[in-house]
Amino acid sequence: MSVSPSITDDQAIELADMFRLLGDPSRLRVVLTCLGAPICVSDIATLTRLSPSLVSHHLRLLRAARILRAERLGKQVFYTLADHHVRCTITDMVAHVAEPAETIDTDAADVNVAA
Repeated sequence: MSVSPSITDDQAIELADMFRLLGDPSRLRVVLTCLGAPICVSDIATLTRLSPSLVSHHLRLLRAARILRAERLGKQVFYTLADHHVRCTITDMVAHVAEPAETIDTDAADVNVAA
C-alpha cells in the first residue's frame, strides 16, 4: 500500500486551481497545442480555432498557475509547458483517455464519486 503525499492547505488550493483551469476544454486545447515546440499566440489561436484575445486570456491564467511559461523571441512571445511535471501529467492523461475502456472493476464500482 502506498502512502499519500502530504501537502499544505495552500498547496491543496493551488493544485485544485490547476485542475479547475485544465477542466475547461478550450484551455485544455491551448495547453495541448503547447506540448510540442514553443508556439506563438497566433498559431495557438489558429490550431484551437479560438480568437487571439481569448487565447491570450487563457494563456494569462495558465501562466499564473505555472502550467505554461512564456519566452520572448524578438517581437513574439512563445509558450510551452512549464516543466516536465506538467508535461508528464498531461501526456499521461491523454494516453489514459486514448486507452480502450475496460470493464468496470466491481470493487471500484462500489466507490461513490462526488460530481
